Amino acid sequence: MSSTYLSLHYHLVFSTKGREPVIATEWRRQLHKYLAGTVEGLGARCEIVGGTADHVHLLVELRATHTLADFMRELKRVSSMWVHSDMARPEFAWQEGYAAFTVSVTSADEIRRYIENQEDHHRERSFREELVIMLKRAGVKYDERYLD
Repeated sequence: MSSTYLSLHYHLVFSTKGREPVIATEWRRQLHKYLAGTVEGLGARCEIVGGTADHVHLLVELRATHTLADFMRELKRVSSMWVHSDMARPEFAWQEGYAAFTVSVTSADEIRRYIENQEDHHRERSFREELVIMLKRAGVKYDERYLD
C-alpha cells in the first residue's frame, strides 16, 4: 500500500477538579466552543463537545502523529488557562485523569447523540455512575478509589 489510511476516533471524557459543578450554564457553550477550537488548533478534528457543570465529553479524530497523553495534557492545560483569563475563574482546574475510548466510525453517530444529550442523561444518573457504565462497557479495569 503506497499510503496510510486511518480512522482514529476517540470519545474523551474528563471532569473538573473534585467534580465540582463549576462550569456555569452562562459560559458552558463558550467553553465547549473553545475546546473544539483547541482540538482543531492541535491538528485534530473535533466532531462534537458536550457536558454538564462538572465534566465534558468530546468526540475527536486524531492523527497518527498525535500521542493521546500529550494531546490531553495540552487540551486541558490550554482550556484551563482560558477559563482563568477569559471567564475570570482563577480557581478553575480539571481533574488530573481522563477517560478515552476508541470509537468505530459505525458507532460514531450513537456517540454524537449521547454527547448532545448530556443534560438529559444526567437527570437520571451521576457522572460517576455514567463513567462506571462506560468503563465496564469498554472492558476497562478500574480501581474504585480513583473514580472520585
